[in-house]
Amino acid sequence: MTTQTRLEHDLVGSMAVSCDAYYGIHSLRAAENFPITGRRLPASLIRHMARIKKACALANHAAGILTAGQTDAICRACDEIIAGKLHDQFIVDPIQGGAGTSTNMNANEVIANRAIELLGGVKGDYSIIHPNDHVNASQSTNDVYPTAIRLALYEAALPLSDVLDELIAAFDERAATFAHVITLGRTQLQDAVPIRFEQIFSAYSAVLRREKKRVQNACSQMLCINLGGTAIGTGMNAPAEYLQSVVPFLTEITGYPLQRSEDCVDATQNADSYVELSSALKSCGVSLSKICNDLRLLSSGPNGGFADITLPARQNGSSIMPGKVNPVIPEVVNQIAFRLIGFDVTVTMAAEAGQLELNAFEPVIFDSLHQGCTQLTEGIRTLTKHCVCGIGVNHDRCLNMVESSSSMATALAPSIGYTQACHIACEAQRSHATVRQIVLDQGLLTPEETEKTLNPLPMTEWPSNGTDRKGA
Repeated sequence: MTTQTRLEHDLVGSMAVSCDAYYGIHSLRAAENFPITGRRLPASLIRHMARIKKACALANHAAGILTAGQTDAICRACDEIIAGKLHDQFIVDPIQGGAGTSTNMNANEVIANRAIELLGGVKGDYSIIHPNDHVNASQSTNDVYPTAIRLALYEAALPLSDVLDELIAAFDERAATFAHVITLGRTQLQDAVPIRFEQIFSAYSAVLRREKKRVQNACSQMLCINLGGTAIGTGMNAPAEYLQSVVPFLTEITGYPLQRSEDCVDATQNADSYVELSSALKSCGVSLSKICNDLRLLSSGPNGGFADITLPARQNGSSIMPGKVNPVIPEVVNQIAFRLIGFDVTVTMAAEAGQLELNAFEPVIFDSLHQGCTQLTEGIRTLTKHCVCGIGVNHDRCLNMVESSSSMATALAPSIGYTQACHIACEAQRSHATVRQIVLDQGLLTPEETEKTLNPLPMTEWPSNGTDRKGA
């Protein structure tokens, strides 16, 4: 930018703004007031702000508030921003006081100054296009900003369904590949009863399908907007002609099936839909973290751990121990889950802290949810590609653990009673003999009965005369 400046004024005073800048005094004050994260607004939020301003301009023209020339210039400026231009002129931090006013004014000023240029004027000559009177006509931050963040969050959450489908498919494929490989189930980290890897991996798919539904349900609520409600949801300063057309215009521009909230006062003051989306993200992260805990445990070793499965080697695991490989992909997903839990606390507190007709803390709600959506999406994609698709199973080790486990005595309880089976289990632990060998040595069952009773495969199968394990 050049060193030449223009002088702009607001109710606080005057500031020198670079003549090259498309932003104005309000954006500059916000940049000075809120140097919080060192980040800029996400590109998706900037694009959606421009889409909203374009829809509002068209609706204001239909209502007779803007001339054809003003409308055309504003819409052309918005189209440039939607195409990715002028994003460097959005200088405010995502975390800001003022319920998003700084973001809205940054958009108003950039669009106004570019529209002024398109009409042959000089940036800062707001007699041609004014940020408030023209770009922000019939609007308030309190309906524009929530609408923009909802659209950006919908866009950010949308890929989650696809990446979850890919992860589910990867677990289903591993389940089919290792359908009849049996390992030792554990409860409370202690030996339990046999289980097939098909069942282990299918259970992961099942919980992820539920998480997908939760995310989809919460995501769909982002398409219900309060645009037209202006300051507190009553629609003050928005003419009827504008209110009739602004949401249809935005629907056409975005391609999303938008609808205005049935009660814009409610929609302006309450943040429960954000809490629901946050909860869905957290729940998904918690389930993924539990799965990753399992993968780390099952792959622990290779000599001193469970070593039921192997994970793809992605990088050296130590700067001092040669040959060490760590489960780095599950570890990074664990850490994403920890962040999602923290984001959820932030969203919860911010939603609770709303007062009367407006929640002033939507900036931190948006920033938390947007980061959560993008990090969760990339974490799932990474887990699928770099870990789950390459999981292997140590067949012989798993079978040996099953056969040598004293928990095999569980299958004897229906035949010889719990007490006698308990004695056999204790003897197996003491002597390191197998349950099978003790039963045969003591003549408790015939060889045929022993083989039938201690065959691990039927132990993993749902009783054929009962209801299906997935439900009647």
